[in-house]
Order: sequence, then C-alpha cells, then structure tokens
Amino acid sequence: MKGDKAFVDTNVLLRAIHTSMPLHSEADLLITTARQNDYELWVSRQVIREYIAQATRPGILAHPLDAAQIRAKVNTIRATFRVADETDAVTDKLLELIGEFSTGGKQVHDANIVATMLVYNINTLLTQNVDDMKRFASKITIRPLVAHEP
Repeated sequence: MKGDKAFVDTNVLLRAIHTSMPLHSEADLLITTARQNDYELWVSRQVIREYIAQATRPGILAHPLDAAQIRAKVNTIRATFRVADETDAVTDKLLELIGEFSTGGKQVHDANIVATMLVYNINTLLTQNVDDMKRFASKITIRPLVAHEP
C-alpha cells in the first residue's frame, strides 16, 4: 500500500474532527488506519467548503463554529491533509464523468470529488456516502464509514 492515496470525504472529516458527532470513533479509526497503512491522505477545496458549511450550520453540531473556530479548524485540516485544487483538468474530468455516468443535480458534487481523485491519482475514497458513490466504483476503491457492531 506504500504510495497509495486516500481521499477523505466531508462526512468522514466532520465526524473525525468533532467528538460529539455520531460515528466519531469510527471516522477517526478509518483515517488512522489509512495513515498507519501508509496512505497519503487528501481533501479538496470542495471538501473544505463543505466542512465549513456543515460546521457552521445550526443543527449539525450542538454549537455551530464561529469564524475564529472555523479558521483554526481549516488551518489544522490544511496542515494535516494534502489539499487538491480544482483545476481545468478537474473540470474536464468532471464533464467526462457527467457524460459517462449520467450525472446531474446534487450528484455533480460527488462526481467532482471523483474527478478530483482521478486527476490527482487518488485511488481510494473514505466516505459514509457509499450509495451515492458506488456508481463510480469502476474508477475508485470505496472504503465505507460504518458503525461498529455493539
């Protein structure tokens, strides 16, 4: 696995960072295990934006984060993970995927994650959204976030 890359989806990132979130320990373990298996861990600017939206939205966290807290969390994310930029190549790959997988609406966000992964040669996705992402399973490996058995 040395040299493999894993992309951390927003749903896993949010749960790994915030101990009060359901599946926190499972998300933390998923990321820790990938790191222990020598995966290079990645997020994208899209994931950072989605994280900010979720962490500041009432009802997601018991106490939504303020601007200073968000700045600190995002700085930690940027220091912890490699960050993929959305380039022309990512947009071109997104357009290719939309045609290949008949994708529209909110599914475009998922396709953009896969496009980013493909452009940056990231082969594995850590996500809770298996149902949304399984359409792309021919292109990427999906490692699901699942609850541990009691």
